[in-house]
Amino acid sequence: GVEVGPQPQGVARADVLDKMRKIVKHGLDFVQLFNEGKEFPPCTIEVFKIMEKVDYPRNKNGEIIAVIHPKLQDQDWQPLKNGDPLFLTLDGEVIPYQGNCTVYPTFINEAAYYEKKQAFVTTEKIKLTAKHLRLSVS
Repeated sequence: GVEVGPQPQGVARADVLDKMRKIVKHGLDFVQLFNEGKEFPPCTIEVFKIMEKVDYPRNKNGEIIAVIHPKLQDQDWQPLKNGDPLFLTLDGEVIPYQGNCTVYPTFINEAAYYEKKQAFVTTEKIKLTAKHLRLSVS
């Protein structure tokens, strides 16, 4: 599957659809070239691996008591370090990130995840290395 965004639920955006078409075209071009026997050299790419789903702070009744801090809003894929603002309570108190490493949050404050009790997910940036790739003909 291919997910391109962010895009509000129920909205069709031309720019996002164009990005999706380009990604699918690149994927199909790769499959065609691979099937034609093209050799692809080794490569390394940075990716983000999901670590943890983080819920909103809640009271004893399960009600949300804080919102995403304005400095975190719209900062998907940006580094979040220990002590950075994370949530803002309805009383104006800042709840900082308390972690032992830098993480890269994503899906921050996505409406589709409220019912799943997910304010965002943390990811770690890792490098993946692929060896050369070529179709072997038997």
